Amino acid sequence: MNRVVRVLVGRTRGGREDAGMVTSEYSVGIIAAAAFAVVLYKVVTSGQVSAELHSIVKQALDAGM
Repeated sequence: MNRVVRVLVGRTRGGREDAGMVTSEYSVGIIAAAAFAVVLYKVVTSGQVSAELHSIVKQALDAGM
């Protein structure tokens, strides 16, 4: 029974011995996430988007009163 379980688990892992990312993969992922955060911040703080967000919040607060 144990042998069957080991074979099935080995197949689901794709035969790889390592189950995680290496340091270089982590660093590339962190850099990509930081770049995405910067782009998202720039979009959200741009004049047009900021005005729309303020308008939405103002309408929501006015509707609650």
